[in-house]
Amino acid sequence: MQVYKVGGAVRDRLLGLPVTDVDRVVVGASTEEMLAKGFRPVGADFPVFLHPKTGEEYALARTERKSGRGYGGFTFYASPEVTLEEDLIRRDLTINAMAEDDQLNLTDPYHGQRDLEARILRHVSPAFAEDPLRVLRVARFAARYAGLGFTVADETMDLMRQLSESGELQALTAERSWKEISRALMEDHPQVFIQVLRDCGALKELMPEVDALFGVPQPETHHPEIDTGLHTLSVLEQSSLHKQPLTVRWACLLHDLGKGLTPEEEWPRHIAHEHTGLKLIKAVNERFKAPKDCQELALLVGQYHTHGHRALELKASTLLELLQSFDIYRRPQRFEEFIAACEMDARGRKGLEQRSYPQADYLRGAAKAARAVAVQPLLEQGFKGPELGEALKRERLKALKAYKEAATA
Repeated sequence: MQVYKVGGAVRDRLLGLPVTDVDRVVVGASTEEMLAKGFRPVGADFPVFLHPKTGEEYALARTERKSGRGYGGFTFYASPEVTLEEDLIRRDLTINAMAEDDQLNLTDPYHGQRDLEARILRHVSPAFAEDPLRVLRVARFAARYAGLGFTVADETMDLMRQLSESGELQALTAERSWKEISRALMEDHPQVFIQVLRDCGALKELMPEVDALFGVPQPETHHPEIDTGLHTLSVLEQSSLHKQPLTVRWACLLHDLGKGLTPEEEWPRHIAHEHTGLKLIKAVNERFKAPKDCQELALLVGQYHTHGHRALELKASTLLELLQSFDIYRRPQRFEEFIAACEMDARGRKGLEQRSYPQADYLRGAAKAARAVAVQPLLEQGFKGPELGEALKRERLKALKAYKEAATA
């Protein structure tokens, strides 16, 4: 019975990066032996055990064979006869198919260390194509390690392209897809994730609404980069540079989907794209079963981001409607995330990445002015029910008019 660290722990140690998750594989042991040593079994699909003292996971070396569509379409085989090399060959990338023992002796049958040094993401074997989720995983690794100069090997990109064209991506569950997408958006270079998916044809299969933005022009006066797809990538890049949370990054990805519906004869203008895009944002939200906070912010940013950019020009009544739409009194954080998404949108333009965004502080000030209106005096005046709501609205409008006058004087 031999125990090895495998996968990410080995890869990141060799890259000189912090090691967070440690996966271990056990060679030469049976389920009965693991149980006899006090290991606790977990997972019904294949033999994984928890260490009796540390609680860390140990998996028996196993082989797997494709037996159907989707994630459940695999047959696993684990026994003491399965070798370390046989276990490693079923992994996705060569850089994830290395193992080391407690003395840091490296087992690298598929040249992962060589690909690490060459900064190449390369599949281990043709079995890569048996799980379509690996297309998203490779794109996510490309996003994670882009700053180190990693690129996807040509032959791996070809295989990803074949997978995208095969229809296999449609077999992915919303849960598995969202797990990869959400992790990828939180990497240092989330725009690389989208670009790699587009390069291999997967974006067209998974998010045709986003793919449709590439090649769609915008007015050069506002968007020097012109192409809406490139603008979306730049907005994502800014969201990462500014350490935005997942909710904001998801909203940044989807905010301009309406521009993909503009008839060519109306290009480069996109009148009312904020409203036409809502049905597309809703469709993408539902397709991946995005968390509720991500769904809500994406829809609100899609609908109101141009209000954010024009904040200083908005009438006090329009400003009040905007604040009410976000329920700033009970959900102040959501409005703060809206402001952040608007700022990322403004900065995600060629040559304008460092431009100031005074709308942010103006909107925060407006929200503060509206929140400062007290309810108690109105209650003391006898207002209640719907009348109280109307009176509160009048007072908030009055406060916003005074704020606007002072702020723009």
